[in-house]
Amino acid sequence: MTDKTATPRPTDAELAILSVLWERGPATVREIHDAMMSETHGTGYTTVLKLLQIMTEKGLVVRDESQRAHIYEARYSEQKTQRQLLTDLMERAFGGSPAKLVMQALSSKKASAEELEKIRELLAKLEGE
Repeated sequence: MTDKTATPRPTDAELAILSVLWERGPATVREIHDAMMSETHGTGYTTVLKLLQIMTEKGLVVRDESQRAHIYEARYSEQKTQRQLLTDLMERAFGGSPAKLVMQALSSKKASAEELEKIRELLAKLEGE
């Protein structure tokens, strides 16, 4: 996508960091590293630091340098990032068809009764618009 208003597409490693920031809010490199270590082993402090530097350059996070330990915060909400990734996937893999994407998603993994109810509610809302 060449749309300048589009959010940058994060890598898997960047998404792991963003997940921590979305869950915890603004955090230092140490706090992010510690949270990631509790979830997955092997991510080094310097790796997290380097990724955050790259993410700052890409515009995925903003860095507050007013304190000794820099504080990082996700620039975009989890929902906005998910929508951007989904739109990109839909365009690249499903020819831009939301129906093909949803049909494939629902046929690849069984949805819970609660999830199906939410889908029905969304469809009813969309039909009413």
